[in-house]
This record gives sequence, structure tokens and C-alpha cells, in this order.
Amino acid sequence: MIHNNPFTSNTFTNLWLKQFNINKSYAFDFIKQLSFYKPNFLPVYINLGRNLTKGISYQITKSNVANLKSNACLIYDVPKYFNINTKEAPENLGLKKITQYPGFLITLKNYNNFNAYLNETFSKSSNQKLNRYRNRLERCFNIKEKMLIGSIDKAEYDFIFDHFKTLLTKRFEDKQITNNNLNPEEWQFYKDVVYPMILENKAALHVIYNEDTPISVRLLYFSDTIIFDAMTVFDIDYAKFHLGKISIMKMLEWSFNSPYEIFDFSKGYFDYKESWSDLKYEFEYHIYYNTKSLTATLLAYALAVVFKTKQYLRDKSINEKIHKLTFALNKKSKKTQVTIEELNIEEHPFKQETLREVKLDKQLAFLNKPVFDFLFLNSIHFNDLKIYKVQSKNQYLIKGTNKSQLVGVK
Repeated sequence: MIHNNPFTSNTFTNLWLKQFNINKSYAFDFIKQLSFYKPNFLPVYINLGRNLTKGISYQITKSNVANLKSNACLIYDVPKYFNINTKEAPENLGLKKITQYPGFLITLKNYNNFNAYLNETFSKSSNQKLNRYRNRLERCFNIKEKMLIGSIDKAEYDFIFDHFKTLLTKRFEDKQITNNNLNPEEWQFYKDVVYPMILENKAALHVIYNEDTPISVRLLYFSDTIIFDAMTVFDIDYAKFHLGKISIMKMLEWSFNSPYEIFDFSKGYFDYKESWSDLKYEFEYHIYYNTKSLTATLLAYALAVVFKTKQYLRDKSINEKIHKLTFALNKKSKKTQVTIEELNIEEHPFKQETLREVKLDKQLAFLNKPVFDFLFLNSIHFNDLKIYKVQSKNQYLIKGTNKSQLVGVK
């Protein structure tokens, strides 16, 4: 049994009801620790939180199912490793389990420490690369990190969450795919619910900063024993530094020094999850129904067919194609194109009077990636760099200690 599941807490469920304008919730004696809402015109009860949770747990008891009548109960996102005990189910309670997304986790308690985990999970050369990436990032920038849990100033929270949204938007615009988390209603729910849950030690934000600017943000939830990695993003301008891997390393260092037993990467397949995890599992949708009701039985079968079909389409990557099509239909801006030309420091053809020194800002954001790539390749600190606008040309000169680079803009 999962104790203190953050997704069934009063804070999570009450704010979810408020955000999505649902006025009434329901509970059933045969399902403990779980509440439901009933959509209009549908004979089905759905767990509060719907598909915005990262793992629902509950308990079945031998109570009467008569009040379920001809309805069904649909429970989203039950991790198979939760091992929900359904053996105590009442005689007339039917259950259908539909396999959905894959999930991935690390069993923290199986390793003595973070280094032992790395040595068992990756080769020596891979570990050396990971350390080189981290050292290079810290050599080129003034990097710091924070784990924000238990207390956080509201102004700081808003500042981080606004950056979180900016980085997610930037990431998915680059991938040219829509992201459901950025749906205005969903995003507002996350912003509203995470702050009080941080104060309750049920959620956290792990943030990596360059100076005072967040460049990587992870949203985490906590049960008594599990860390749920709910949402993560890093600034794609730092991609050369493998910032995504560095973020995982720093997060796991904290996790292995914590009392938690499992780090759960949660639902959905990504290469990095498979690489870093030591267990792959499955999420299931559970459908309960009164077997004495023909209507409820047919409804349960129909729901099972719908979700099996959706998973089939997901396996065929149809959903990803739909997200890309949706993005293309809503595309509003054209990406700035840059060209790169390597120059020796003494060979750049510009006189000093034709150059005007500039600083990176929002207007010059298209220079971030070529500048950061230049820092990575030449292993120099950002403060030792000069950036110049070439007068009368749409070009910028990046000047380091030994090398320079010309960036053209289209």
C-alpha cells in the first residue's frame, strides 16, 4: 500500500475540483482512499485528478456495491508495481485492467549510494563522460542548484514557475509538437497546487541556475517512500553541455541521500528513462462495475475497447503525429536562422571601430546557443567572452581568449 499518496491528498483533489469547475465529488464504500466525480450525461465515475496524477493508489474492501447501480468507476494511471490488492473485492464487483503507458523507476534502496548506482548502471567510460559534462558546465558558468521543499517565498516560487513555463514552451516549439501540460487550464492547476504542496512536503522544485536564472526545473511529488518525477525541462540553448543528464545526476545525488526508497520517472517512454532506470513497469486503467447490471457491464466493455484502441494508436505513434499536426496548424512564429564560421583570433577581418560590444538579452536570444556551444568547445568561462555586433552587417563576432567565431543571422 502507498502511504500518503500526494495525488489523493486533500490539497491536490480540492484544487483540482476548483480549477476544473466541478462542484461535487463522490465516494464508495468498496474503494477506500479515493474520490470520484461524475461527468455530465455519462454513467461513469472518474477519479479526481483524472490523468494529471503520476500514480493512483487505493484499497478495495468487501462492501456493498449496490450504490454503484448501473454506472462504472474509471481509475486512471495505476502503476502496476503498486500491487493493488483486488482479492477482497465484493462478489458482484467486476474489474477490467487496461495496460497503458510504460513507466520507469530506480529502486534507490538497492544501492549503497549514488556512486554505487552509477557504477552498476553505466560503463566506466560513460561515467567519465557524465562527470566531464558536469565539470564543463561548472567551468563555463556560475552554476548553483536548489531543492525547494518545505518552505519557499511566494515571489520566488512565481519567478521559478514563470521560467518553468518559458523553458517548456521553448522546448516544445523547438520539437514542433504540442504539449498538454501547457494547456492554460492544466498549467494554472499545476501552478496553484504545487505551492501549497511544497509547504506540506508533498512536492518540490529542483532548480539549476546560471547565476540567478533557472536553466533546469524539475517538478517532484512525494509519498512516504516514493519520489515522483512529474515534469522536467532544461534550457535547450545549453544542449551541448548535456544539461538534461546533469539535471538527472544532481537530482539523483539528492535522492540517494534522502530516506526515499524509489525514484519514479513516471509514465511515458523516453530514451533517458530507459537508460537511467532499473525497472520498467506498466500503468493501467482500472474499470470497476456492478456485474448484476447489464448496462454497467456493457459500459465497462466499451470503455476497455476505447482505451485499448487509444493505446494501439499510441504504440503506432499516431498521437505524436497528431501533436505535430496541431503544432503546425497553430504555428505563429518563424525561427531565426544562424550560420557559423570559425575564425582564428588574429585572423578576424574586422577593425575595432566596426565592432560594437553587446550583451546577451531577450532581443539577442538567438545568439545564446552559438555562444554557449562556443564556450563548451573552447572550455572558457562566460565572463572571459566578448560579443560584438558587426556594424552595417547582420553578423556577430564571438571573441574568446584564443579563438573567435562569426555568427551570421538570417
